[in-house]
Amino acid sequence: MSAYADTVSVCEPLAVLGRDVEVPLVGGEKVSYAALDYAASAPALQRVWDDVAAYAPYYGSVHRGAGYLSQLSTDLFEQSRATVAEFLDLRDGDQVVFTRATTDSLNLLASVLPAGTRVFAFETEHHASLLPWRREDVGVSYLRAPRSPQEAVAALDQALAQCPEGPKLVCVTGASNVTGEIWPVRELAATAHRHGARIVLDAAQLAPHHPVSVRDLDVDWVAFSGHKLYAPFGAGVLAGRSDWLDAAEPYLAGGGASRSVAREADGSVAVEWQQGPARHEAGSPNVIGAYAIASACKALTEAGFEGLVAREQYLIGRLRAGLAEIPQVKVLTLFGEEHPRVGVLSFVVQDWNSSHFSAALSAEYGIGVRDGLFCAHPLVRTLLGGEEAPPSECGAPEALPGERSLNAIRVSFGAGTPDEHVDRFVAAVRELVTEGARWAYRTEGGRCVPDTRRQP
Repeated sequence: MSAYADTVSVCEPLAVLGRDVEVPLVGGEKVSYAALDYAASAPALQRVWDDVAAYAPYYGSVHRGAGYLSQLSTDLFEQSRATVAEFLDLRDGDQVVFTRATTDSLNLLASVLPAGTRVFAFETEHHASLLPWRREDVGVSYLRAPRSPQEAVAALDQALAQCPEGPKLVCVTGASNVTGEIWPVRELAATAHRHGARIVLDAAQLAPHHPVSVRDLDVDWVAFSGHKLYAPFGAGVLAGRSDWLDAAEPYLAGGGASRSVAREADGSVAVEWQQGPARHEAGSPNVIGAYAIASACKALTEAGFEGLVAREQYLIGRLRAGLAEIPQVKVLTLFGEEHPRVGVLSFVVQDWNSSHFSAALSAEYGIGVRDGLFCAHPLVRTLLGGEEAPPSECGAPEALPGERSLNAIRVSFGAGTPDEHVDRFVAAVRELVTEGARWAYRTEGGRCVPDTRRQP
């Protein structure tokens, strides 16, 4: 158990959907599913599901209806916006825009950048925060993967110092979706602002695990996804400063984004766009998705992040201690094994292809993890150092032409994870390493699956 968890009361796991779901194993028996892929999509909190179910009969159109259900839905949608603003501790004048997910949020921000903006991003970013900035009138500087928080701050400081005058934006993750390591966001924000740059925080992996205060971290924008925050229905958030958002053309043109539309004498159409969040929320909004996010924000706040963090650190300690006893397991890290992290950890196993290993965890133990490059290809390639994935009876993700086949395994968990899931995972890893898989495997549809035509 970590020192933090020793001094803070460790709370019980929060109730999530699917915790008691049984799944079939390749041998025919059933076991309760161990969901250890929270970093991709976390299970919905029972509280969120109950709130959405209670609202569902009252579902109606938002902003453009005179009926009772429409007015109720509009109030609920705008109350959800206020709840998210409180959850993020926004400053006066900041705004909350509801999007589809973190990827959509960062693409929205990329679309409103002033022409000539220079964007700075570390190559360690998830593709959602690495790729949206590639506009013809925007320059991008990709910084090498740092090996310590201090190196990250120094590299950004140097890059910004060499940048000519003009608008600048720094994009940084709060916690890596590959290693789980927490980045020095406050220090990077201070460095950015000292050079006249703005900063956006990709909080997709941080917000479900730690409180995120825009005011305290002093970031200009924050983006996150509902489906990683225990809220289903495909909604996300971009929150922060309003000036660039209000000055740009709407992200999507359509109803809701327009204040008025008039036919001109020459046959053209004149449009006056909305100011504020509506400017970038064209179309009928995802009111259920927004309400689900707000419900999750309330649930996490009421549960208390102090206890949630303590429990997660307890599980991280339990996981790392178990894996440390298996010498064939190599945990991937940028900043060192003792650096603070959220409940995300990636590793490789000696003499095992990661796709094969992950398939065996699922088929033979009912444990769901993820394998591959985790939509963070440059980072995983750096962490693996070009170490080729061992050959296997079933395939790893295809490598680029002329490049070696690389892949890793990621285990991730959070507020709904019971001790038993972590313990079962460690025991399964140990058994696979020492005894091997009981079934043969083959490639099907690009995935590694048990070959049920061949008996173990």
